[in-house]
Amino acid sequence: MIELLKARHATLLAGRPEKQPGRFKEEVNRAGETVFVTPELVTGTLIKGFEPCRALKDPLSRALYMMFLIAEVHPFADGNGRIARVMLNAELVHGGRARIIIPTAYREDYLLALRALTRQGNTDAYIRMLDRAQDFTARIDFNDYERALAQLGAANAFLEPHEGQLRMPEQAITT
Repeated sequence: MIELLKARHATLLAGRPEKQPGRFKEEVNRAGETVFVTPELVTGTLIKGFEPCRALKDPLSRALYMMFLIAEVHPFADGNGRIARVMLNAELVHGGRARIIIPTAYREDYLLALRALTRQGNTDAYIRMLDRAQDFTARIDFNDYERALAQLGAANAFLEPHEGQLRMPEQAITT
């Protein structure tokens, strides 16, 4: 799993060699007051963290756990949120479930739910946030790029959170 995580990160940040794609961080990283796992503990923490994930049979449970683990450990110098969402979606796709995207306008809800899980152990906010994001994603017709772009624009998906609220598209797309 460590090698898969590194390989996906290398692909994700391939265009930014200065960010050390595919290599675990060498310095402590933080977000505000949150200090993430120190570099010398990253590998061991991930190995221990992956153990409970193997026992989870439900694809959604595995996906939610995987995303939280990667976001919580923050193993890379950059791209931790993106790789956490890549790992989330890989588990969903593997399990035949709908993917999840986090629109820009929904970023604050996403970060607040992660913070509530980290600091208060509030799983409800995290699950509700990702459930809503999955419902949103399922309503976008990604089979047609122009239509998807129009739907995302109409839903305010590209707006910064202070510029407008995310709007749920009319109906779910069935394929």
